[in-house]
Amino acid sequence: MFRSVFAKYISAFLSIILLSFLLLVVVIASIIGNYSQQNKTELMETAAYSSATYLEGRLTESDSASLTETAALGQEDLTAIFSVIVAGGDDLTAVLADGQGRILLAAGAEQQEVGETDVIPISVMESIRKGETVSQSDQLGDVFGEDHYIHAVPVRGADGEVCGTVLICSSAMMHTDLLNVIVKAIVSASLWVLVAALIAVYFISERVIGPLREISRAAKSFASGKFDVRVPVRGSDEVAELAVAFNNMAESMNNYDTMRNTFMSNVSHDLRTPMTSIAGFVDGILDGVIPPEKHEYYLRIVSEEVKRLSRLVSSLLDLSRIQAGERKFTKAPFDICEMGRQILLSFEQRLNDKSLDVSFDCDEENLTVVADRDAIYQIFYNLCDNGVKFAAEGGEFRIAIRKLKNRKILVSVYNEGQGIADADLPYVFERFYKSDKSRGLNKSGVGLGLFIAKTIVDAHGEQIWVDSEYGKSCRFNFTLSVE
Repeated sequence: MFRSVFAKYISAFLSIILLSFLLLVVVIASIIGNYSQQNKTELMETAAYSSATYLEGRLTESDSASLTETAALGQEDLTAIFSVIVAGGDDLTAVLADGQGRILLAAGAEQQEVGETDVIPISVMESIRKGETVSQSDQLGDVFGEDHYIHAVPVRGADGEVCGTVLICSSAMMHTDLLNVIVKAIVSASLWVLVAALIAVYFISERVIGPLREISRAAKSFASGKFDVRVPVRGSDEVAELAVAFNNMAESMNNYDTMRNTFMSNVSHDLRTPMTSIAGFVDGILDGVIPPEKHEYYLRIVSEEVKRLSRLVSSLLDLSRIQAGERKFTKAPFDICEMGRQILLSFEQRLNDKSLDVSFDCDEENLTVVADRDAIYQIFYNLCDNGVKFAAEGGEFRIAIRKLKNRKILVSVYNEGQGIADADLPYVFERFYKSDKSRGLNKSGVGLGLFIAKTIVDAHGEQIWVDSEYGKSCRFNFTLSVE
């Protein structure tokens, strides 16, 4: 029953509402009970003292010193007076008893239940004779069939001695009618609130649970290898943010899957092509198909293919070490300008072959940076290699090294050529990614160089990015910290 989030949410919410209203009823009942009891006590005390005071005045003015005689002679008047005194309470009853506890008269709500032969219990009268006030819950012997709250005060004669008592009795200390009305009102309001809450919670929870169900279905699709499923985004709340994040993850997984497949295809091609060439040329030499005077020429081709395989294996090993966290970077000061000159000289033959317009622009003769020299050389060389590879015949190739204001050095490698399409720019630093899908220009790479470069730059706490105008030029930039 409570396995779904929706059922748990509804149950928890309704339980909280029910407990809240139950607590409210208890608190209100307690407040009304305390207030009612306090008011009833004060009313009974006032009525008892008023009745006793009146009787004591009658005894003082009367020629008879006996409370029994005074009550007998003025029974109608006393009954009327007592009735007026207890009229402030719907359930109050006034009882007059002599010094022995014999009831002389009664007035009020339950005067019919008080018999003339009834007697007040000795325990109460003993306290009265001592001049004490009695407040307790009692049946008064056989006077009442159930417990009543009583407040008894002594009545003193003209000589100051206790000659009787006035008891004010109440069947209940709480206004049950008022409490019943309030409880009914709270229960009625609770039912309406529960209905409204149930409707509101249903739509709110459905708004939350619905997208989660869709995300769950999409996740199951991913598990089966379908990465093209997307979750609809509704609104701008946290659930919508979750849906956006999920869709972004799905897009990344889809791109990663595409790049992985592309990588496998590229690696297979890069392994198969040179190995086929090597096997063919070696077999040709061994079989005598290739004449001896051509052996050196074809052996040089075999050597180039072996170097190509070596580069591929080296890139894969670098990637494996970086992902495993085994490659450590040791920072030390070195001259980045001198490194740039050395790299540029190493490309002299290729630059001349493509008739490139080469320029080297450095703010100062020497600029010292602090980084891992071998790692930065790898990045710098790779960027220059890509720049020369994709530069247009007779175009411009430029290396620029600038000083920035925040104690940083900016290294840029620029070339005129095809550039990178806007659609490919967000992915150029992803692993296995190659913008040259046809492999017409980039026949030697497998899409790992820029990913390795970015990983190294990130490990140094620096930045690397690319600016490109498709069909015209491309510029790769990265920063380094000065000494």
